Amino acid sequence: MLDLQWLRMNANEVQQVAGLKGINIDIAQLLDLDVERRELLQQVEVLRQQRNEQSKRVGMLIQNGEHIQAEQVKHQVRAMNERLSTLEEELEQVRIKLNEGMLYVPNIVSPDTPHGRSDADNVEVKRVGTPEAPTFKPRDHIELGELHEMIDIPRGVKTAGTRHYYLKGAGVLLHRAVQQLALDLLMKRGFTPLEVPLMARTAAMMNTGFFPTGQDQSYAIVDEDQWLVGTSEVPLVAYYSNEVVDVSEPIRLAAVSTCFRSEVGSAGKDVHGLYRVHQFAKVEQVVICEADRALAEQLHQEITAHAEEIVQLLELPYRMMAVCTGDMAQKTYKQFDIETWMPSRQAYGETHSSSNLLDFQARRSGIRYRDAEGQLKFAYTLNNTAVATPRILIPLLENHQDEDGGIHVPQALRPYMNGLAYLAPPQ
Repeated sequence: MLDLQWLRMNANEVQQVAGLKGINIDIAQLLDLDVERRELLQQVEVLRQQRNEQSKRVGMLIQNGEHIQAEQVKHQVRAMNERLSTLEEELEQVRIKLNEGMLYVPNIVSPDTPHGRSDADNVEVKRVGTPEAPTFKPRDHIELGELHEMIDIPRGVKTAGTRHYYLKGAGVLLHRAVQQLALDLLMKRGFTPLEVPLMARTAAMMNTGFFPTGQDQSYAIVDEDQWLVGTSEVPLVAYYSNEVVDVSEPIRLAAVSTCFRSEVGSAGKDVHGLYRVHQFAKVEQVVICEADRALAEQLHQEITAHAEEIVQLLELPYRMMAVCTGDMAQKTYKQFDIETWMPSRQAYGETHSSSNLLDFQARRSGIRYRDAEGQLKFAYTLNNTAVATPRILIPLLENHQDEDGGIHVPQALRPYMNGLAYLAPPQ
């Protein structure tokens, strides 16, 4: 959420950003509601003051024995109360409309964010590693998973419906190994690990910017004010909601959690295998810091580098993309995606996302700190996917296969795989 006073001064910029992000909102109409709210508030405050003065006058008149005049003033006070009740109801309705509208106002974007309509307009920043040209016909991750009896999609569909799966044997070990590798790396970088709730109240989803614009991507708990979270970013940020925090050093939090996403609107897109599923696991980084754009930029580079380091430890070719305006969420100021080479697609596929949100989430969530002068200010928040699985298993299996279907385990994962260096194909 943006500061309303700041929005009044920068309405044209925000309206332009809304267009770039594809958000249908009229900022001028919203500010008209704000004008109406302030006018009604002024009328209410003036009328309350007049009513209170007249009420005091009634007491004085009665005390002086002027009962007839006191009754006349009482009648005036009753009329004022009726008018006040009407104005207060009008004010409340305008406040509700204004607050609802403010929930759709987008965050601004950084000056170096590329303009574009979709992920096709994202800009490559750098490329690391070279995809190897296979000397044999490579198997995709599902073929490899079935060969090694580590992925079972038909039984997942039988049990839970489309886009569900079972992991078995080595599939489970790899799934858990990449998570522990990422968590261990983050802990060495000063992150505090948390076990977080997998359900969150509507307020937490709103405050972190996932609602209202992304509500169709979440699963509701029927008859409860709770939702299954699509990322531990929600409970990590909500951990400090409505608190004054110490950010003399940035707060670095990490969580490993199961995540749920409905994937509404993605029918027919990336449906093969494990790329786009309803249930998955993520290791998430969240940072809370002072409201300093230079510091936030530095931290954004830092958390993105953590994700890069993990991909490098997994010995996978990847590229980094500057995400364009049209591919950004409402809440995002600046974003990088890491796309990892997936041989079966003969293309890079997104596996990590890293975002700087300025004070957008903290303003909604009420996360503040005291600056050097002791003044309360809203903090900045950043987040990054350290690793998401089973999606990361796609490049992991496909890039490390050999002609016989065997799979080489990257050196960094072997300690988490009981020292296993190679998954031999069944004879």
